[in-house]
Amino acid sequence: MIAGFLERCWYRGHPFAWVLIPPSWLFAAIAAARRLAYRVRLFKAHRIGVPVIVVGNLTVGGSGKTPLTEALVRLLREEGYRPGVVSRGYGGKAERLPREVGPDSDPYRVGDETVLLARRCGCPVAAGADRVAAARLLRERFAVDVVVSDDGLQHYALARDIEIVVVDGARRFGNGRLLPAGPLREPPGRLRQADLVVANGASRDGEFAMELVVAEVVNLLDETLRRPLETFRGEAVHAVAGIGHPPRFFAELARYGVVAECHPFPDHHAFAARELEFGDSRAVLMTEKDGVKYRRHAANRHWYVPVTARFDEAFRLRLLTLLNRSPRG
Repeated sequence: MIAGFLERCWYRGHPFAWVLIPPSWLFAAIAAARRLAYRVRLFKAHRIGVPVIVVGNLTVGGSGKTPLTEALVRLLREEGYRPGVVSRGYGGKAERLPREVGPDSDPYRVGDETVLLARRCGCPVAAGADRVAAARLLRERFAVDVVVSDDGLQHYALARDIEIVVVDGARRFGNGRLLPAGPLREPPGRLRQADLVVANGASRDGEFAMELVVAEVVNLLDETLRRPLETFRGEAVHAVAGIGHPPRFFAELARYGVVAECHPFPDHHAFAARELEFGDSRAVLMTEKDGVKYRRHAANRHWYVPVTARFDEAFRLRLLTLLNRSPRG
């Protein structure tokens, strides 16, 4: 409810956003002071002995960071690296962090996006609010030679060698204001400090375009059952999205001709056992992140829709050039 109201303030020009401007000044001052403290080494940024690639964004909500992280890991493995991924584990309730995360870890303990990354990346993954400790765990236990920090742009304690900022190509920066008056964690000028800016969707000058591609739909109860999304064309289904920007998922289904009754949920929503039972026999299509959490309750009519990030060759070459220049300590 509150999240939906803020979305209207940030992206649709609701007048209440003006009331939130004074607290946004305080947020901006604190964020700027924190960045400065790390820049002048009042706060220490720790190196872990291997290159660190940070993936993040300037806005709250979904912009495509997780598919980008998975694509980076795939690229690095193809180039002969041994990557590992660290993530905050947002929404998790594990007592001991940092901790290793596997494909079968409990998303309610270590975070839904973290389990999704473990399932998709096929590399060591660690969750923890202390990114430095999580990265060290990966290096010491698995001898990784590069670390990708998912949603780590504002976590300055972990020194980074490459910064990649993801921008929502459609919504951009909303009203351009910082929290809580707008969706920004940092001002748009922060993009100038990033090594690579990736636009999920329409790109602008100086940005690399990223496309999210759907290959097939996977049955949540039996993952050996897979169907091309096109086979749902014209079929009436329920569509579920508990992500940062659910309309993006619903629009993708509509683009394939799927007739969906849409059910948006808050990002990282904790699904109850029968919450996705809608009193009929129609198929239920959900995002892969939602599938990670609902797997324990799955029936044969529940399906998830994985997406894969694609880039052009220029992005790959630029990333590898930057990585080759990175120090190893």
